[in-house]
Amino acid sequence: MKKASIIMIIGSLLLLGLFKFPLWNIMLGAPQYPDPLGMNIYIDGIKGVSEFDLQNIDGLNHYIGMKTIPKAEEMWEFSVFPKVILGMALLGVIIGSLGYLNKVSYKYFLGWFVLMSILGILGMYDFNNWLADYGGNLDPHAIIKVTNPDGTPMSYKPPLIGFKKLLNFDVTSLPNTGGYLMFIGMSLTLVAFWLGRKISLKKTTS
Repeated sequence: MKKASIIMIIGSLLLLGLFKFPLWNIMLGAPQYPDPLGMNIYIDGIKGVSEFDLQNIDGLNHYIGMKTIPKAEEMWEFSVFPKVILGMALLGVIIGSLGYLNKVSYKYFLGWFVLMSILGILGMYDFNNWLADYGGNLDPHAIIKVTNPDGTPMSYKPPLIGFKKLLNFDVTSLPNTGGYLMFIGMSLTLVAFWLGRKISLKKTTS
């Protein structure tokens, strides 16, 4: 159980990587931009991949009526997400420590994973809603108006994950370093649960 508990603690601590590394990345490439424009989404704000990327993206979006990229203080998520991540990391360390002392069973490791998964799904849902509003709620007085074949306004919603063609831009949206660290950390807590269960079953059969 001690080995499982240590893995649980390590997995939980990997979430803290989100305070240093970006969670997500969106890149926009086009013939007129040999060096693609990009934005890194952190748990506490959005930054350009290069110095003037956000400024250039906002300039392009202005012509089609998209909103400017929000600052950290303009979205409640950027003040709540750091607290959630810190709280879950601390909870995971506490559960792992109690497991190490044989105060809680391995089932708590799975409970932490389920709770973190639910929070992650809610976060992705919220992120997708923001992308939909960002790319679909356009200024009707925009300089350039592009419509679908049926005449309805075209949506410029970037993909939640994967690749999408938006006019002459190739848009790619993928997890970044912080997102991968979170995924690895959550996977380790599953390993901790499996190992703890294996040890527990071995004890009951012996």
